[in-house]
Amino acid sequence: MPSDAFLQAMNAIHRALLAVTRGRVGWWVARMPILELTAMGRRSGKRRATMLSSPLQRGDAYLVVASRGGDDRHPAWYLNLLEDPDVEVTTQHGTRRMRARVVGSEERSELWPQVTKDHPNYAGYQRRTDREIPLIWLEPLP
Repeated sequence: MPSDAFLQAMNAIHRALLAVTRGRVGWWVARMPILELTAMGRRSGKRRATMLSSPLQRGDAYLVVASRGGDDRHPAWYLNLLEDPDVEVTTQHGTRRMRARVVGSEERSELWPQVTKDHPNYAGYQRRTDREIPLIWLEPLP
């Protein structure tokens, strides 16, 4: 499973790619839009940002997957938004305040096949772990 250092390095590389290309490269990966999620750290109280892909979008809402590559632990960003669901989301179109909503089991059973049909890597991540990988909607605040 990916180490914290590896994940932090990948985030730094992704941000550098966006900076060097002035946003011309890096907002799409594997047919998915990329976003930067900024949430309040549950222990530090500091703003924490991470780059995520969104396998499904509905209107201005983005679905993200707390897979952590199939690790048995939830990603820190997911634990942070459980504590404080008010987040900032930056896409190639700008930054918006949003609220994170963890998908319930009924909605997940509808969404998971849609996610894995187009992005089978997520199904592979689920096979690697016993935890149910959470799906989270990032929805614009009014």
